Amino acid sequence: MKHTDVEARAVDEASRTGQAGADSRTTERNEARGEGGDWARAPERSNMLALRFIVCMALVCGRHVTRLLLPPIALYFLLFAPAQRRHIKRYLFRAIGPQAGWIDGFRLLHAFASTVLDRVYFLRGRLDLFTVKIEGNEPIDAELASGRGAFLLGAHVGSFEALGACRQQTHQSHMRLAMLMYPDNARRITSILNAIAVPEMRPHVIALGRPHSMLDLRDWLDGGGMGGMLADRTLPGSEDQPAQQRGNNIVLPFLGQPAVFNDGPFRLAALLRRKVFFMAGLYDGGGRYDVRFDPLADFCERASCAAEREQRIRAAVEAYVVRLEALCRAYPYNWFNFHDFWLEDAA
Repeated sequence: MKHTDVEARAVDEASRTGQAGADSRTTERNEARGEGGDWARAPERSNMLALRFIVCMALVCGRHVTRLLLPPIALYFLLFAPAQRRHIKRYLFRAIGPQAGWIDGFRLLHAFASTVLDRVYFLRGRLDLFTVKIEGNEPIDAELASGRGAFLLGAHVGSFEALGACRQQTHQSHMRLAMLMYPDNARRITSILNAIAVPEMRPHVIALGRPHSMLDLRDWLDGGGMGGMLADRTLPGSEDQPAQQRGNNIVLPFLGQPAVFNDGPFRLAALLRRKVFFMAGLYDGGGRYDVRFDPLADFCERASCAAEREQRIRAAVEAYVVRLEALCRAYPYNWFNFHDFWLEDAA
């Protein structure tokens, strides 16, 4: 779609108004931003030859045989990735308790390796290998039927690719899914997996951090598609990025410790005047996944003033954090955010 100059000016004006009320949080944002974006600049811990070998083995030998590689892979990273091991230990202490030990770290890494392997089969359309339970999809179906699309916010919990099973089990083969992400992060594994994916299972990618990202998302939703974004990491960027992409960092209690969350995704939803749904494709061991949707916020009605908009955005962020914390306690081996989330290394 070609956008007019008037439309571009409207977007620019919305970006400026989206910063109303942010001055009171400038200090908090500046203190947290420096370390919060390190995940996007961290070098990718992957070997192309090893990745190609595992993907080839997955396709040739099948899932059951390839899963035999997962325990040594998990053990390798537990032993030889000290930074990630330190972050995992801190998280598990808060999600499980001080009794968390090496076996819990191994289980977390094994679950992560399992979901990465299963991405191969989800992207190949091999849904017959899995038992996927879907909960709370009725509001999503209604939103799609209305032609407004569905704005989904998740976290680095379980598997995003498990959402593809919704097409088969809800009998909506026309369902279109887009992932909002920074394409430069995990580029190697993404390129390999995209190469083996069947076209109907490959999610469309809307690149974040671009001037046209919001317009691309708006067009995708207006076309009746679903747009998914992971909101449990502070967003990297600079002051010249649009406000709805950069957002403000908010400190909220999470697993008993103050943590930084970014309200950029919620500002984007408010600017586009959309309902927001929480999503999670939880890995339940073996070939079992539990896909959940939950209404999170409704920005369809325009706020009467800037103060009301800021209040609604903050309430949405708080509701998101509450749901994420509940999932981390109920499924502690499903949160794959292996970074300095509480900014303790910086301290």
